[in-house]
This record gives sequence, structure tokens and C-alpha cells, in this order.
Amino acid sequence: MDIDLARTFLEIVRLGSLMAAAQKLHVTQTAITARVQKLEGHLNCKLFIRNRTGARLTCDGEAFVVFANQLVQTWDAARRDLPLPDGYRHVLRVGAEMSLCNPLMLHWVRAITHSIPDYALHSQVKEGDALMKDIERGVLDAALVYQPTYWPGLQVEELLEEKLILVRVVGKPEPYIYIDWGPAFRQQHDAAMPEKSKAAVAFNLGPFALQYMLDNGGAGYFRTRVVQSYLDRGLFERVPLAPEFSYPTYLIYSRENASSGLQRALALLREIAKEKGDWSQRWDR
Repeated sequence: MDIDLARTFLEIVRLGSLMAAAQKLHVTQTAITARVQKLEGHLNCKLFIRNRTGARLTCDGEAFVVFANQLVQTWDAARRDLPLPDGYRHVLRVGAEMSLCNPLMLHWVRAITHSIPDYALHSQVKEGDALMKDIERGVLDAALVYQPTYWPGLQVEELLEEKLILVRVVGKPEPYIYIDWGPAFRQQHDAAMPEKSKAAVAFNLGPFALQYMLDNGGAGYFRTRVVQSYLDRGLFERVPLAPEFSYPTYLIYSRENASSGLQRALALLREIAKEKGDWSQRWDR
């Protein structure tokens, strides 16, 4: 199918009318109509109901929005990645959530480039849901996430078993900083500490919260490996009798992806996960 048909469809959805889409794409409205008719012919269903105010999606049209986005994104990824750079015959695509990119993802990327030099490497940092979708579509080979959603064909492997512990800055224990570590943490935290569920200072990203706390003081929940060096140096201290929460890191990839390059990369990652080093998420090391 001509990818322009999917792009045209998405522009009509976004702008609400064929005329607006024609203006945006710098083509005539007749051309837009022809593209819609061609797309509907390919799919054997009607996608839009046209009226005086514009174009409204049918039920089939609403269902096709997801597929059209996937088509365009996959095509754009192929154009971006191909052809491979000179001297490379393969490419690995890996991803991670933001809180995992430093140092785990950085260590993994470095190990791949050093140990598998015949593979080009593309890495991405995204939210967990987006990484899951990219794995499902085949856009990514493997990813590091906190809370995977299971589906047939997905391999989910617990890579690290960590805890979220409550720590505070020595001499500056206030304010309490609420870090949103996801739905499971929110539910457990708010049940165990309802008085802390409405904090005046809140973050949805651990590294930002950590830097804020280092600069301004306070207390909050962080991963054990991340705060260990600060505890060792006496900058932080654990809050006595505070609840602890499990927070594992998962490696996900498709079972159908059995390339030797990916298997070598996964073996490197497993070895990195066993190492005990500075995981304090400082960028200036």
C-alpha cells in the first residue's frame, strides 16, 4: 500500500476535514478524495462519513487509526535506518525507560559497541508503554522496562530485583518528595503511607527528583543501587522503620527474534546487571 494513503488518512483525522488536509498537504481536494477512495478500496470498508462540518470517522475508520500510525512510524523508521552505514551488515535496536538509561543503558550500549563491532547500534529512551509497542511492532529488538504488559510471543526476563527505600538528606530531611514510580508503587505507597500521598513536591521521574533533593534537601523513595553511594558517603541516610517496596527491572524482547547478535547483546547485559558499581545516576563521572 502507498504510505501516502496512510499519511493522508491521518491528516484528515487530525484536521477534521478533507479540505483542511488538502491545504496542509498542498494538493487539491480532488486528490485527497481519490486517496481516501483508494484506501477504502484496499481495506474494503468505509473510513469516513462526510458532512457539512467536515469528515467523521466510521467504526472501521476509528479502528484503522492505530494501524495507520503503525504503518507510518514503521516506514519512517525504515527510511531513517536504511541503508546501513558502510562496513555494517546488521543493526541492533535497543531501548530503555528514562530512569534506566544511566548507568545501565549506557553500560550496555558501550559493551555492545566494544564487543559486537560489526553491528550498528540504535538506542532509544522512551516511556515503558511506548517501548512495549515498539517491541510488539518489531521496531525495537529489546528494551529495559519496569512494568511489562504480557502478550503472546513476548519474552519477559527479570534482570534486577531492587527495592525502593525511603532516604533523606542528612541535616535537611524536609520536605517529603513524592516520586511516582508507577501504578503498583502508587497503590502500595498510598495504602502504607496515606499521610504522604498528597506531597507538596512531586516528580514523575526519579533522576530529576534525585537532583532536586541533592540541591535542596528532602526525603523520598529511590532505588537501592541509585542511592547506595550517597548512603556510603554520608550524604543520605535511610529513614528508620519506613516501608520498602519491590521494584524489579525487566528485559523484554520477542521470542521470534533469535538473531545471534541480539543473543550476544543480551548476554552482555546480564553480565552488566551482576556488576556492583556506582549507579548514582551522576552524569559527570
